[in-house]
Amino acid sequence: MRADRLVSLVLLLRQRGRLTADTLARELEVSTRTVLRDIEALSAAGVPVYAERGRHGGFALLPGFRTELTGLNHDEALALLTAGSGRGEQAFGLGSALASAMRKVVDALPESHRATASDAARRLLVEPETDLLSRRPVTETVPDTTMAVIRRAVLAGHRLRLHYAATGQTPGWRTVDPIGLVTVRDRSYLLATRSGADRTYRLSRVVAAEELPEPAQRPDRVDLDRAWRERCARFLSSGHIAVLVRVNPDRREELLTSAVAVRAAAPDADPDGWLRLEATFQDLRHAEWALWQLGTDAEALTPRSLRTALRDRAAAMAGRYGDPS
Repeated sequence: MRADRLVSLVLLLRQRGRLTADTLARELEVSTRTVLRDIEALSAAGVPVYAERGRHGGFALLPGFRTELTGLNHDEALALLTAGSGRGEQAFGLGSALASAMRKVVDALPESHRATASDAARRLLVEPETDLLSRRPVTETVPDTTMAVIRRAVLAGHRLRLHYAATGQTPGWRTVDPIGLVTVRDRSYLLATRSGADRTYRLSRVVAAEELPEPAQRPDRVDLDRAWRERCARFLSSGHIAVLVRVNPDRREELLTSAVAVRAAAPDADPDGWLRLEATFQDLRHAEWALWQLGTDAEALTPRSLRTALRDRAAAMAGRYGDPS
């Protein structure tokens, strides 16, 4: 860990020039005292770092101290910097590692690429925190220590003990064989088996985790994308309700937000410009609530039970607010 931090410290000084100990401490997420000890270690190892005293002082490197990665062209560097500038820092507890890797990429670029690639990356934004409707995504957090244990067990192929709080159940311990990690829409999941049966665990519901020494019972190779698709299909077909709905294109995003899943039911829109979509909801009550929010900008075509429920609700509302006379 310290070796990685020393490299990151050097790269920060290379890219930003003179920095104070407090600034370095914030960037590296350590104490100022640790930064001062690291500076002494770098100087002892021959790295040309020096201190400038005074109000605007700090630490800096002598010019010319660098290495170059000449194999990256401009577009390759831009791809890496753009990927690192999105919200990937939230995935699987690898935020500090991603930040460190991006500093190394920038520092290793040839001088001719460094400035242009960094400037171009600032003009590309991946997955901002709000969309055009000013909705902030609901980001689920997992403690770094818990995430590190789970990630280590998945990569090492060891069994896991999870203290898991399933919905509507008392939290309890269970031993699983981890297969892989998936993140989608800022939610992270552990794909595993338990006593040979497929299980999917939402990481935000893991209270604690322990890596066990025995190897996990799992195939040597796995198609994680295929496994995720299969589990999604099973989830959507179990206890859910499918609704064929016409919706005003301006309200499509609201439907996507409220439904469990939405897919296009027809290649073209209706003649009036509305979209036909197949939406999956948790149950009839959930579907009724979601479509009621859209008012006259949506129409449930099937199932009939949902149309009846919406009609009865509209009639009751009309009766409540009808003309008193």
